Amino acid sequence: MIDSLTSTLRRILAVFHARNREFVRDTSAMAWNFLFPVLVVLGFAYAFSGGPQPLFKVGVMLAPSTSLEQVRAQESFLSTPQVEWVSIAGNDPSTGEAAQAIRRLSHHGYDLLWTPGRYWVNETSPKGQVLERLLLAQSPGIRRELVQGRAVRYVDWLIAGLLAMNMMFSALFGVGYNIVRYRKTGVLKRLKATPLRAWEFLLAQVGSRILLLFGICSIVYGGTHALVHFQMLGSYLDLAIVLLVGATCLVALGLLVASRISSEEFAGGLLNLLSWPMIFLSGVWFSLEGAHPVIRHVSRIFPLTHVIDAARAIMIDGATLAQVLPQLGALAAMTIVFLLAGAWSFKWE
Repeated sequence: MIDSLTSTLRRILAVFHARNREFVRDTSAMAWNFLFPVLVVLGFAYAFSGGPQPLFKVGVMLAPSTSLEQVRAQESFLSTPQVEWVSIAGNDPSTGEAAQAIRRLSHHGYDLLWTPGRYWVNETSPKGQVLERLLLAQSPGIRRELVQGRAVRYVDWLIAGLLAMNMMFSALFGVGYNIVRYRKTGVLKRLKATPLRAWEFLLAQVGSRILLLFGICSIVYGGTHALVHFQMLGSYLDLAIVLLVGATCLVALGLLVASRISSEEFAGGLLNLLSWPMIFLSGVWFSLEGAHPVIRHVSRIFPLTHVIDAARAIMIDGATLAQVLPQLGALAAMTIVFLLAGAWSFKWE
C-alpha cells in the first residue's frame, strides 16, 4: 500500500517538475506572464497622468482666420476655470464642423456651444444650464439658440466598441491561432503537398472568417437592439460597410501574425500583446479625450480605433459614409499592408 502511494507520488512529482521546466524553458510565455501586468499598470498610469479633468466641455465656433487664443484674450467667459474649450472651425451651424458640433450638443457631447455674440444650449443638459447662467452673468445681451435632443446613454456609446472588440478577438484568435495550430500539428505540411497554393489558402481563410464575423455581429446587434433599443441615427448599410472593412483588416492582421509562427504559446502571447493594448487604447470602454496626447496619437495606429470611431459616428452622430472616409481609408491601407506582408512571409512548415 505504501509502495503504491509512493509510486503515485513520484509520478505526480515527475510530471509536476517536467511541467515547471517546460514553462521556464518557454521564455516567450514566461516573459508574457511577468511583463503583461506590469505593462498594463504602467500604460494606465501614463495614459491618465494629467491633472484634474475639466467639469464642463464647451465648443468654440470660430471663423477660419480667428484662433482660440485671440478670442480668449477678449472674452471673460472663455477664462472660466474647470472648462475644456474645444476649437471648432467655422461658425455656420449648417455646414462643416459646426454642424457636427450642433449634433454633438443635441446628444450632450458638448455642454454648450459659443461663438462671438451667440451661443447654443440644450435645455435637457444640467451642465448646459449651469454654463448658461455663468455666460449670461458676464454677457447678458448675447443671443440664445436652443438645441433639442436627448443624452446618449452609455450603452448607446458602448455597443460600437463591443461589436468591434468581438470582431477583433474572433479575427485574431480564430484565424491567427488556428493557422499556428495547423502548422504545429502538420496540417499545413500536408496541404502543401496538394495543388493548393498559399494565396488560395489565405484567401479562403479570410473569406470564411469574414462571413462568420459578419453573421455573428448581425445576430449580436439585432438581439441586443431588440432588448435595449440602441440609438441609431445613421444608415444600417453604412454601418455594415464599416464593419465589413474593419473585419477584413483585423483578419488580415491575424494572418500576418500567423504567417511564420509555429509555437502556440508564443502565438497566444503575441496575439494578447496586440489585442489588449487595442482594447485599452481604442476607446472600447471609455473615451480617450482625457488621456495623454501621446496616447491619443498612438491609438491611431490600431485598426480597432478606426472601426470604433467610424461606427460610433454613424450610430450616434448620424454620419454618412463620406464623412467616415478617413477611417475607411486607414483601414483599407492597413489591410493591404497586412495581406501583402502576410502572403510574402507565409510558411507552410
